[in-house]
Amino acid sequence: MAGAEVFLDTNIFIYAATAQASEPAKWQVAHGLLTTAFGTSGQVLAEFYAHAIRTKPVPVPPDEARRWVSLLGRKPCVPLDDRLVLAGIDVAQRFQISVGRGAIIAAAARLGATTLYTEDLSHGQAYGSVTAINPFL
Repeated sequence: MAGAEVFLDTNIFIYAATAQASEPAKWQVAHGLLTTAFGTSGQVLAEFYAHAIRTKPVPVPPDEARRWVSLLGRKPCVPLDDRLVLAGIDVAQRFQISVGRGAIIAAAARLGATTLYTEDLSHGQAYGSVTAINPFL
């Protein structure tokens, strides 16, 4: 699997797809991150689709959300398999976070990414070889 310099979490894609009118500053930051050598995971793509089609006040139409998933999946993308879940459990137990967040950190590490852009973890916190950065601060 090809590596990536950075790993983008679900909320980056949500802002890129939905926030142009409602949160233009976050939309601009998210779009800037889409130009990086990023990777992601199957878990993140599934979360994106589920959230995007329910975003308020204007959800993304399912066909458009599916196109986003198809395009984003062309980048390095870690599949959600049993080994990733187990690695996510280990990360979650070590850092006292949810298994879902642990699996995202484990996916970033599997890609060789040292930076994880997310709003869902402590800004600047190192989780092993991966550091969480909130790009919207």
